Amino acid sequence: MFLQRIADNGLWSSLREMERVQQQLNRLLASDGSPSDGQADFPPLNVWTNENGVIVTAELAGVSTESIELSVLHDTLTIRGSRQPEVLAEGQSWLRQERGHGQFSRTLRLPFAVESDGVQAHFRDGVLQITLPRAESEKPRKIAVSAK
Repeated sequence: MFLQRIADNGLWSSLREMERVQQQLNRLLASDGSPSDGQADFPPLNVWTNENGVIVTAELAGVSTESIELSVLHDTLTIRGSRQPEVLAEGQSWLRQERGHGQFSRTLRLPFAVESDGVQAHFRDGVLQITLPRAESEKPRKIAVSAK
């Protein structure tokens, strides 16, 4: 009986809304509280290196290739783009909406300068793979040691 009265008065939906707001505030304040921190997480990246260069993969589900911009300057890679919001059909309403939309930008400092003319990018199954070759001047060189 008591629970029915709570449900009828909309208190239950108000509590759910307050919980949702609390979760968003917790996410916002999880680091140092600056609003840009939430944006820095997108797109999530994996980065690895070898003697020839760096490989970066970015998870970009729902992003079209036309909206992706890549730029490389010396040892810095920038990934920019946008993801369009999902449009609901008439009569539908959101139950949960966790996937973000809008503009994004992510800048990554690489461990060495890259040869920008040799950069390659491929987009498949929502994952962008960027291959950044190490600049020749940055590659390790073997130096012969001579005996005098």
